[in-house]
Amino acid sequence: MSSRLHVSLTLPLAAVVCASLAHADLKYTKREVKIPMRDGTQLFTALYEPEGATVDLPILLCRTPYSVGPYGEGKLKDTIGPSELFEQSGWIVAYQDVRGCYLSEGQFVDVRPHVPHTPDVQTCKAIDEATDTYDTITWLVANVAKNNGKVGMWGISYPGFYAAAGMVDAHPALAAVSPQAPIGDWWFDDFHHHGALFLPHAFNFLSGFGRARPEPTTSRPGARFQHGTKDGYAFFLRMGPLSNANDKYFHGEIAFWNDLVAHPNYDAFWEERNLLPDLKNVAPAVMTVGGWYDAEDLYGALNVYRAIERQDTDAFNVLVMGPWAHGGWARGDGEALGVARFGAKTSEHYREKLELAFFERTLKGTKTAELAEANVFETGTNRWRAFDAWPPKETVTKTFALQPERALALDGAATRAGFDEFTSDPNEPVPYTEAVAIGMTREYMTDDQRFADRRPDVLAWESAPLAEDLTLAGPIDAELVVSTSGTDSDWIVKLIDVLPDDVKDPEDLPKTMHWSGAQLLVRSEVLRGRFRESYATPEAFVPNEPTRVTVRLQDVLHTFKKGHRVMVQVQCTWFPLVDRNPQTFVPNVFLARPEDFVKATQRVYFGGDKASKLRVGVLPRQG
Repeated sequence: MSSRLHVSLTLPLAAVVCASLAHADLKYTKREVKIPMRDGTQLFTALYEPEGATVDLPILLCRTPYSVGPYGEGKLKDTIGPSELFEQSGWIVAYQDVRGCYLSEGQFVDVRPHVPHTPDVQTCKAIDEATDTYDTITWLVANVAKNNGKVGMWGISYPGFYAAAGMVDAHPALAAVSPQAPIGDWWFDDFHHHGALFLPHAFNFLSGFGRARPEPTTSRPGARFQHGTKDGYAFFLRMGPLSNANDKYFHGEIAFWNDLVAHPNYDAFWEERNLLPDLKNVAPAVMTVGGWYDAEDLYGALNVYRAIERQDTDAFNVLVMGPWAHGGWARGDGEALGVARFGAKTSEHYREKLELAFFERTLKGTKTAELAEANVFETGTNRWRAFDAWPPKETVTKTFALQPERALALDGAATRAGFDEFTSDPNEPVPYTEAVAIGMTREYMTDDQRFADRRPDVLAWESAPLAEDLTLAGPIDAELVVSTSGTDSDWIVKLIDVLPDDVKDPEDLPKTMHWSGAQLLVRSEVLRGRFRESYATPEAFVPNEPTRVTVRLQDVLHTFKKGHRVMVQVQCTWFPLVDRNPQTFVPNVFLARPEDFVKATQRVYFGGDKASKLRVGVLPRQG
């Protein structure tokens, strides 16, 4: 990596802490500065500037709640910019601690709500992430030597939210933005999926990140939470109802956990944390990036792209979706994830051919190859594809119908009416993975589902072997007719690629797993049944009454190859990935009591006026 030496500089508003980084033929100087916002709050910013630049350079900005460190004299990041390719080609890069985080002044607010910029963003008195970004860019362009007047932003996950929020009513100098795995609507991203709480992700993240930071600091407040076990299934089952999180562990000290408890439904609190309606008048060029196996922010990437497409037709708006877990495009080579194999270094391809090319073209004017509207990796066949729209315009809508005898008819109807049933026990929930892990594993979205298929509380319908390749593109809607003997229930739907029994194992596959007959997860999602009609107004089920529910699964681009089977699994618990629905309707699941958790008989109907089906987009065969 980089060699380091120390240089001292004095500049206006600088903290006079500087150092240099020798990398290839470039040497970078670091300055730590405090940039004033319109309300007087100063935000700590680390600037990396290449020495001896012969041309004016653009500025890349990343705003983060996760620290711009390492802090202090002589301490520099191992990689400057989105990847090492940016160090080698020369960029001015700025990292900023957002309000109330680490060394920046002010109060931190989770997914700070957007405020109307009246009369405009430049003169608006109220502050939000867009005004802080605007003021930061104004300062950078005026105070950083040898900049060309163009600024780009990027960020992954929470920094992806700041990139997306920062381009609202964009600064004139903000020419290009790449929100990567951004939070779009915090009701869906990260912590809720159709109203169901992603328990270990929320609990584990907020137990540390959610603690208050009263004063500026270079370290994260509080000690890392100690679970006392590596087994998340056991830990969260022993914890009992969600109310015990505060009673046993948090003691009311985690502000955003308290917000979750206080706002179990989609109310004004969540509505103002939905950035999507505000994505208007954004930067001239936007490249939103996501991963098909992003367990945290798949919704955000797809819907930030869609929101800009709807609301700002003047923006150059492109989408990149690859076969990655959360942030996997920024590290590693992207050849595999869990048991899935992709046959190419997909992350390296992205960093060179897509990310660097996007910023080089928009900020430096380099004549790189033009990006397609949608640059999407097709799983199953393991190839990159380019489309002029997402979902592709040529997609045809078809249905997969649940059938008697656990069969799945592709583009057909059930031969007769009926139902399948099982008993769901929230005190013995279906695990979401075979792995022993304290949190949400990065690999669960590729896991072999045979462990679940063997359980009596999981239903599965399977097609005949395919006579030809079948490619699905875009979102999937599971339209089910169900009933429960309880008054509330979750409904989990999984779309699965079943491999033939004679598939040869890849050489690097773990010895404990075999591909012959594997049930590889393609997409999965959960709906908390009380929200089937409205996220704002929950509604109990009438016991044993057939009820129609729709579970929207996130988009895919996946080919089920000839000889493979398509499987659909339905279950009502998915633990501890999703908190346990007591299966008794209570006003607030966060306040449910142990006695509320009861067994229920669950039915899924098929045929006639109670047909259950998946509505999918199918791409015509090529050639």
